Amino acid sequence: MKVMLLNPPAQVKVSKDSRWPEYTKSGTLYYPFWLAYATSVLMEDKRHKPLLLDSIAKEIDFEETIKMAKKFGPDLLVVDTSTPTIYKDVEFVEMLKKEIPDVKVMLAGRHVTALPTESLKMSPAIDMVARQEFDYTVLDVANTLENGGHLKDVTGISFKENGEVIHNAPRMLEQNLDKIPFVSKAYKEFLDVKDYRYALAKYPMLQIWSSRGCPAHCTFCDYPQVFTMHTFRMRSPKNVVDEMQWIHENLPNVKEIFLEDDTFTINRERVLEICKLIKERGLELTWSCNARANLDYELLKVMHDAGARIMIVGYESGNQNVLNKIKKGILISQAGKFTRAAQKAGLKIFGCFMIGLPGDTEESVWETFQHARRMNPDMVFFQQAVPFPGTEFYAWAKANGYLITEDYRQWLDENGRLRCLVNYPWLPAEKIDQLRETLMVKYYFNPKHMFYTLMRNLHPHEFIRVVRYARDYLTYLLTKKFSGGSVSVEAPALQDVKGQFL
Repeated sequence: MKVMLLNPPAQVKVSKDSRWPEYTKSGTLYYPFWLAYATSVLMEDKRHKPLLLDSIAKEIDFEETIKMAKKFGPDLLVVDTSTPTIYKDVEFVEMLKKEIPDVKVMLAGRHVTALPTESLKMSPAIDMVARQEFDYTVLDVANTLENGGHLKDVTGISFKENGEVIHNAPRMLEQNLDKIPFVSKAYKEFLDVKDYRYALAKYPMLQIWSSRGCPAHCTFCDYPQVFTMHTFRMRSPKNVVDEMQWIHENLPNVKEIFLEDDTFTINRERVLEICKLIKERGLELTWSCNARANLDYELLKVMHDAGARIMIVGYESGNQNVLNKIKKGILISQAGKFTRAAQKAGLKIFGCFMIGLPGDTEESVWETFQHARRMNPDMVFFQQAVPFPGTEFYAWAKANGYLITEDYRQWLDENGRLRCLVNYPWLPAEKIDQLRETLMVKYYFNPKHMFYTLMRNLHPHEFIRVVRYARDYLTYLLTKKFSGGSVSVEAPALQDVKGQFL
């Protein structure tokens, strides 16, 4: 059976598998890693012929993608989708189904996992959706269709039969992650690493997962609540380092490996063992990861010495009440201690902060800015909080009338960036949007931070990355200004707070 795994075209380069699926201000484009994992399973199984195509990365439009699909002639089409792109993705599927009427269409991703019934009812062109991780779901569906079986026997999918939506039993989450083939092999076979970029990483970079799931219960995070779930499952240290070594030997132009795990650093002993194996094998690798702000200096130093370069840290807020409301499980004091330890260990920090979270006020937003300034991460990201379907945050915002729209066509603005989707009586959406840009400008254009950035990035690779990031962000600001958006470098009249850090 021919199985096409497709990231369908979009008007802009949206990173659908990103935790913030939008066209980023910094030119970042994620790999379609979930499609690629399913592709790697099909490649190893060898009973079916896969084709992985990323139309967004290749900047291929509807017509060209359909032409390529017709040439391949798939029996099963697996389509990656997301909340902001769901309508466009379904529109594409409808067009393709007219050209290849016999193809079975499966939608996959977090959005259809959270809303399987709603998704299936969007169009008769959709035959089924895969819920949660779908590495082996695709293989099982292909085997079932090939052997003339019935979809009711495939766990982890929802499908339509005689106009009725049927939800099969959930698929058991794969516990033995070492069983899953290296995703990097699918990248090498079907993708071009030069098509992908992470603004904070060396170029070209590559993304893999060394674990899945996260035991934390942050109310806004949709991956653990919807897709990878709260059960933490790990690849063995040997298996992880084996893939790192494979990448090093077979994709030598890759400059950095990003461990995309929800939280790579959950299991301290496992992290230490991975670092030990990297050193023992003499692998001169550069890698980065997502981490929680609760690590000690000893661990951070070991990570740095094994090639770790930058850590992406979800600080979220500088107000403890807000952190408690979103169930972050981190103290403000912990975050500060962690940051000082990471900087002492020689690691760079990308700090993620959100505004418009439950409990946020204009004053708490400026407390968050003050917190960021005090810690002084190498890079920051002030972003509006987004209530993705399936999260506690979404349910809370909807129940309280704070959700601006449930029309997913309105989620992206004309530039392909996520709009502010919550509106509070005390903190309107327009104010959140204005604050987001104001904080970014005030943080990055502070002379002290600019000097700090220059001194920390004198290496040619780092300097080029920083210049590219600055160029892309300035382009975004100019685009927003001339398209009628509001970018202000003046803070609100909160002099009692403002005076502490300006």
